[in-house]
Amino acid sequence: MSLPRLKATVNCDMGEGFSLYSIADDEALMQTIHLANVACGFHASDFSVMNKTVLLAKQNGVKVGAHPSLPDRQGFGRREMAIDPDELLSCFTYQVGALNGFLKRHGLLLNHVKPHGAVYGQMARSLPLAKAGVAVTKVFREPGNEDIAYVGLAGTEHQKAAEEEGVRFIPEWFADLDYSPEGKLLITKQHVKVSLDNVKERVERLLIRHEVTCNNGTYLPLGKNVTEVSICCHSDTPGAVEVAKIVKSLVDESNKIAGYTV
Repeated sequence: MSLPRLKATVNCDMGEGFSLYSIADDEALMQTIHLANVACGFHASDFSVMNKTVLLAKQNGVKVGAHPSLPDRQGFGRREMAIDPDELLSCFTYQVGALNGFLKRHGLLLNHVKPHGAVYGQMARSLPLAKAGVAVTKVFREPGNEDIAYVGLAGTEHQKAAEEEGVRFIPEWFADLDYSPEGKLLITKQHVKVSLDNVKERVERLLIRHEVTCNNGTYLPLGKNVTEVSICCHSDTPGAVEVAKIVKSLVDESNKIAGYTV
């Protein structure tokens, strides 16, 4: 018996520049995604970049989520840090609050929260940290926007925390990062160029068979009871626009075949 195709969206970490410096082609990428995870200042971005990125998302009809990080601009948020749950909740509240101000300025609603870099991995392993990060979505609930989602890894403490906190969970899979044979996401400080043929093969397997391709050539199930996925294409991966275009094309085709609307 064949599985139903996964309902899918494409997301990208955006606004990861600073002042006059940019790290990616945000204008081109914003035309190839459904969800934008906007940097909130602790690993990248500032008030001008954040404002420009939110406005760009609005112009392209892209839903906006917050992309908070550990306070590690020098390491681009990709170095782990000792932090307790209460401190992490305050750290995230500070950052999401900044982004939410720009969303209100441009008449948009906060759609989701997705942690960045090293803390994403730490939260996948630690339920107390995951629950603290998930709880920030409830801080920003308001009339007309009570269903802010949390984006994380299926089958990890991300999903467990969201379920326990009563927060809508969107499972995420990464088109441009590798997974270990145990299913661990291999988060690197600097991303390397990926083969478009490999991306196409892995995306199709995920959407049709619900399987994650591991770096040793084996496959693992995405997770139990998973019916949707958001596929991430990082803006700082070499050839990011080409990767995002092919992923968006595959996702749109698959959603059309299955009759999904996003």
